[in-house]
Order: sequence, then structure tokens, then C-alpha cells
Amino acid sequence: MEYKDYYKILGVPKNATADDIKKAYRKLAKQYHPDKNPGNKAAEAKFKEITEANEVLSDPEKRKYYDKLGADWAKYSQYGGNPEDFMRGQSYGGGRSWQQQYRPQEEGGFNFGDIFGEGGFSDFFKQFFGGEERTSSRRAAGMRGQDYETEMEISLEDAAHGVSRILAVMDKKLRIKIKPGVADGQVLKLSGHGGDSNVPGGTKGDLFVKIKVKPHKNIERKGNDLYYTLPVNSFTALLGDKVSIDVLGTQVAFSIPKNSDSGKVFRLKGKGMPVYDNPEQRGDLYVTLQIHSPKNLSEEDLATIRRIAEKYNK
Repeated sequence: MEYKDYYKILGVPKNATADDIKKAYRKLAKQYHPDKNPGNKAAEAKFKEITEANEVLSDPEKRKYYDKLGADWAKYSQYGGNPEDFMRGQSYGGGRSWQQQYRPQEEGGFNFGDIFGEGGFSDFFKQFFGGEERTSSRRAAGMRGQDYETEMEISLEDAAHGVSRILAVMDKKLRIKIKPGVADGQVLKLSGHGGDSNVPGGTKGDLFVKIKVKPHKNIERKGNDLYYTLPVNSFTALLGDKVSIDVLGTQVAFSIPKNSDSGKVFRLKGKGMPVYDNPEQRGDLYVTLQIHSPKNLSEEDLATIRRIAEKYNK
């Protein structure tokens, strides 16, 4: 059975911090995730391998055993039991310690590969961390499958009204309902939709979906408030008018008073984004006027405007 160098698999040194390991795993998982490599068996195998490596190195207890036992994993897997006892050199089998019973092949011992065969990469994980019958039921029950992470891109309109999407996870398709008011960067947890446990009786991991809300061309979101820039011509600003604007699929009407200046801000209470945990409540909508001059005026129109300007410029 092949010894797995989990540090090499993740591309990190043996003194890597937990944060280093997390970053390396996320980078590789994103690269080899089956969703990005449909039908690619090599990528799928690589994804499983880096997931296994992360399962060990991200767990302080497992990493401790892995670091201390190292290449002696085969000897421990022969005996099972308490890894702490094994690492202290406790006696097994007729009072001899493992150092006495299992000498290296070059010193007259034998090849451990002859005992354990040429199993797949997950066989090492199961042997080393008790995935066989020797695992206690208490330990097995506590072993969870790998958590998965993915991203889902939606529009600001979807975020405002809620949306239902189909998400492919490994070989399964999940329908995810996103409530109104979800924020950019918000992470949704789907319990039990992650990886299978490597231990009999263990529980499945979870799926974490990070929401990415695409920028809107006219509207900016800050918290639950929305900000809208409304271009109006100078006549509308001067004379005033009633206007209706489309805010993420909803028509919002309000009045522009006479003699409004460019940059004037209107606060429309309760016309912003719904609150995620309480959609009955909403943020506010802030509309900023952006006044521009009318185009394609005739000479007659311009002459009229000059007479008015001369009257008020005196």
C-alpha cells in the first residue's frame, strides 16, 4: 500500500500553518473541482486526493499522529489500538515492541508492502486513521465527511426577489432556494450535502455556497439600502414633475419639486432591499438627481431661452 505524502499533495511545507493548509486546499479544490472538470476522471481523482490530505492536515489530532508516525503507518495499521501507545513503543505480540518485531528490509526484516498489497490512495487513509473494523464506534461516529465549498452568481434582481437554482454537486443535482435580501459574499450552509465519511457510521459533510451578486448598471447596494442616480433634463428640474423609475423590477413613483438642483437626494423609505431574515422589512431607496441640458433645441427655442436668461441675469 502506497504511503501518501499529504504535504506534497497540497504543496505546503511540513511546518505550514493551519491557514497555509486552508489556502492551499481551497486553491487546488477550486482548480480540480468536478463541477469545473465534468467527465475528467483524472481531475476527479486529484480532487479526492487533495480532499483526503486536507481532512488529515486540517485536523490537529490527525495531523499529530500523521507527523509522528510518518512512514511507520504500516506498522501501526497492523496492530491498531491506541496510537499514543504505539508512538511510546508499547509491547505487542509476545512482549516485543514494534521496533523489535518489524525491522527494515535492509536489516533482515521484510517489506510491509508484501503484507498490505497495493491498495488505492484511500486505503492508506482508512488504515492510518482507523477506517477498518478496529475503529471504535465512538470515534467513527465523530468522523465527518469533507465539507464542500462552491460559488453561485446571481443578479441584484435575484437577490431582491429571491431565486431558485439547480446546483450540480459531484454526481447529484440540488435545487437551492435563495431568500430575498441575500447579500454579496453571504455563505449558505446546506447540511449533509458534502462528502461522504471515510469511516463506517460517520456523518456526511456540509455544502457551503458563497453567493456572488453581480454589479448592477444603475443601482448600488449598501447594506439593505439602494442608491439610484436619475438623469433628468433641466426643464424637469426647473418645472418639477412626477416620475416613475424601475427599481429591480418594481416601479417606484415620486415627485420632483420645482427648482431642484443637480445632486439633490430623495430618500424613499422602505423602497430598498428586503431584510434577509425578515423580508417584511426593507431598507431605503436614495435617488440622486443628475441634471443635464436638453439636446437638439431649435434656434427658435434657444432664442426663447436667451430672452428668459437675459431677464433673470439682470
